[in-house]
Amino acid sequence: MATAAVIGAGPNGLAAAITVAAAGVETTVFERNERVGGACSTAEVTLPGFKHDLGASVFPMGVVSPFFRSLSARAEAAPSAARKDDKHHWLGLDLPWIQPDAPCAHPLDDGTAVMLERGVAATADGLDRADRERYIRTFGYLAEGFEELAAEILGPVVHLPRHPWLMARFGVGAVLSAAVEARRYEGPRARALFAGMAAHSVLSLEAPASAAVGLVLTAAAHGVGWPILKGGAQTLSDALAGHLRAIGGRIETGVDVATLDLTADITLADVTPRQMLRMAGGALPDGYRKQLEGFQYGAGAFKVDYALSEPIPWTAKECRRSATVHVCGSFEEVVASERTFATDKPFVLLVQPSLFDETRAPAGKHTAWAYCHVPNGSSVDRLGDIERQIERFAPGFAECVLARSVMGPTGLEKWDSNLVGGDFSGGGMQLKQLVFRPTPSLYRTPVKGLYLCGASTPPGGGVHGMAGFHAGQMALRDLGLG
Repeated sequence: MATAAVIGAGPNGLAAAITVAAAGVETTVFERNERVGGACSTAEVTLPGFKHDLGASVFPMGVVSPFFRSLSARAEAAPSAARKDDKHHWLGLDLPWIQPDAPCAHPLDDGTAVMLERGVAATADGLDRADRERYIRTFGYLAEGFEELAAEILGPVVHLPRHPWLMARFGVGAVLSAAVEARRYEGPRARALFAGMAAHSVLSLEAPASAAVGLVLTAAAHGVGWPILKGGAQTLSDALAGHLRAIGGRIETGVDVATLDLTADITLADVTPRQMLRMAGGALPDGYRKQLEGFQYGAGAFKVDYALSEPIPWTAKECRRSATVHVCGSFEEVVASERTFATDKPFVLLVQPSLFDETRAPAGKHTAWAYCHVPNGSSVDRLGDIERQIERFAPGFAECVLARSVMGPTGLEKWDSNLVGGDFSGGGMQLKQLVFRPTPSLYRTPVKGLYLCGASTPPGGGVHGMAGFHAGQMALRDLGLG
């Protein structure tokens, strides 16, 4: 039997492990932390009973992931007696998704909020009248075909598109900067909404292709929603781990792999280039090392988790209809914030999951988290800036705070070494690193049997497991098992 070692038990590492284990490879995963999940995990970091997602929290690409869906399909086909391996885990991903009433809210200084609704027309109705038809033209087609669009985006880097017209329609706007795409709208509401969506790219909104993420996430909201998971992100990671164990894989936690032991037939590393350089040492050829050394990381995050005595008191009450709130105000402010990641009015991404999931906090209490983008590795304390932005749209917020846990870029990287300088995306998503990342060889390294399978490889950041799946498939082909 062939053997595989997988470094890291985040979603991509677990996806890679499941992929090779399902092909009959004896598979062991090594995880530095005491629990699986990496940046897809949940813990009580403020007060007892308050569950906080430490990284990923909202899963538009997770709910549509072809890999995750394939596990559910396998579970449905399995005999009922084989579906459970213990009382907590199951074969397949029968996940408890929760869909908030609206995917996202973007409050404005006039006391209202622009609401990203599940319906395209319903969203358009909340914009300035002059922008209604343009919004419907842009997102009606993308939303209707979103599952097909997602399959194309998350598929292999080199493949013939199965939906070329859909990809062409998407590509026309995706190559633009978000600022140019937003300025196609006449009114401030549509411009602010799209700027907030594009800010998830963690790029300057004036950079080429920064519109792509905004288009994808908006289409996802209409096509499949922006769900959260009952119990938190840990639910997904535990489900993946349970599936792996059910098909014979092993997971060893509390194991920090400082130096790679390449005795297994294949080794798949859910790490970024910096960790690969550190672990592989002189085993990597000079040319490949230089390519990895040239890989660029994106902006970092300054994150705050809150235990709250009550829901956030938004001036725009409609903000309580969504788990996700973009806190910054106008289009111009979002652009200024993401240009340098250092303004005193940052774009703040806030998630309030306990409004829709009672398991996140004690009865009557709530949780929320918020972060802003900062220069990679920044040591500047942004707590005051974040809380002033929240208070701006929710006066009295400070009185609701029972406890907070603050983590800047250094703390994030210490907790999860893949978050280099606080970068949640596994590397910058600028145009030159959007597809062929971290090198043109993608998952495969020059060392026989050694592969990268983390977010620094395509299709990049986000919780979907597809980087691990593609790396696992490549490794199986190289073994003659694919």
